[in-house]
Amino acid sequence: MTLANWTPPPLPPRTAIRGQYATLEPLSRAHVKGLREAHAEDDGAMWAYLPMGPFSDAGYATWVENARLQHDPLHFAVRMADGRLGGTLSLMRITPEAGSIETGWLTFAPRLQRTRESTEAVYLLMKWAFSAGYRRFEWKCDAANIPSRRAAERFGMSFEGIFRQAAVVKGRNRDTAWFAAIDLEWPALRDAFEAWLDVSNFDDAGRQRLRLGDLTSSILVSRDPDL
Repeated sequence: MTLANWTPPPLPPRTAIRGQYATLEPLSRAHVKGLREAHAEDDGAMWAYLPMGPFSDAGYATWVENARLQHDPLHFAVRMADGRLGGTLSLMRITPEAGSIETGWLTFAPRLQRTRESTEAVYLLMKWAFSAGYRRFEWKCDAANIPSRRAAERFGMSFEGIFRQAAVVKGRNRDTAWFAAIDLEWPALRDAFEAWLDVSNFDDAGRQRLRLGDLTSSILVSRDPDL
C-alpha cells in the first residue's frame, strides 16, 4: 500500500492534555506527594507486572526525578475530577517514521481503577496520537497480566499475538502480549469512547448504562483467544 499523502507525525509535546473528567499533566516533582498518597492505597498489586516498584518514598522521588526528564517514555500524571492524583501512564516507543506509538507504564492506584477518569486517560493519549497523524497505537503487557489484556480489548485494541520469552522482569520470564489499533479504526473507536464517556451514559449513582467493551467489540479485527 502506497502512502503518497502521509508524512511522519510530530513527537508528542510535554504539555497537559485536558479531558472531560481527567487531565494528563507532564510528570514533575510537584506530583510526588500526591502520587505517593495514591500509592498508599495499593497492596503492591499495581507494581506486579512492571519492571520497577514498589518504591520507598525516597526511591519514588528519585524515579520521578529521572522519569520527568525523559521524552520516551513521556510520562503523565493523571489528575482526577476531584483534584486528586490517581496514577501515571506514558507515551513510549515513539516512532514517527513508522507512525507508531505505544501507551504503557500504567500505574493506576485503586482510586483511579475502573473509573471514568482511567478510561478517559487512555482515550486522551489515543486521541492525541491519531489526531497528530500516527497510524498505529499499541498496547503491550505481560501475557500473565489477564486484567491488562482484557483492558486492551475493552479499549478497542486488537490482539496481535504473544512474543515468547521477550524479557526477564524482576527475575522471572515475561512473555509479551501485543495489541494495537490503527488509524482506519480510529473514527469508530472515537465514537465508541465518546458515547461511553458522555454524561448521559451514567445514572445518578454513577453506574454505566452501556459498557465500553460492547461498543468496541465490533471494531476488533482479532480477539485474544485466552480471554
